[in-house]
Amino acid sequence: MKKQTLLSVTVLALVLTLSGCQSAYYSAMEKVGVHKRDILIDRVEETKDSQQESQEEFKSALERLTTLIDFNGGELQDTYNQLNDDYESSLNAANEVSTNINKVEDVAEALFDEWSDELEQYKSASLKRESSKKLAATKRQFDQLLRSMRSAESKMEPVLTSLHDNVLYLKHNLNAQAVSAIKGEFTNLKRDIQLLMNDMNKSIADSNKFIEQMNSAG
Repeated sequence: MKKQTLLSVTVLALVLTLSGCQSAYYSAMEKVGVHKRDILIDRVEETKDSQQESQEEFKSALERLTTLIDFNGGELQDTYNQLNDDYESSLNAANEVSTNINKVEDVAEALFDEWSDELEQYKSASLKRESSKKLAATKRQFDQLLRSMRSAESKMEPVLTSLHDNVLYLKHNLNAQAVSAIKGEFTNLKRDIQLLMNDMNKSIADSNKFIEQMNSAG
């Protein structure tokens, strides 16, 4: 999206987005030459970026917990505080991912509804047939991407729950014995985070593929 266009609609877009009136937002963007297709590509990019940020936050929390598990003297309170910060950052990053996925789904639905409605405006049967095929193909590609995004999203919750349980337990039991007690949980958490990373990597790859397909088709 061109910088000049973004600057020209920043205030209006912000107001409409905050008000939750997506249809009005899409209409306003359309008037300045930014179509739903462009918005979809941008939002997929934003979701991909937020997933990458989320990966870093979860990795940081895992590393911090590893430091606690391997604790062999020093200041437990400082490491705990850092772990708690990592958990909060992971939670915020996960919420950002979910918000972005919802925004991707919203604009995709609006785009496909508009595309489907416009098929009825064709006078040429061959052009209508060709556009209908492209719509079906794009829908299939998007459905695959959305499934990939939602799959990765679903794996964030058990990781966040486990992280929260460990942080909460340590909050009131900050000693070497408590650290030893959570070692059993650590193995499962480490596995869950790895599964999450794998799913996110797949979703990111699918996002790149979808963006490439949309740009080449455009």
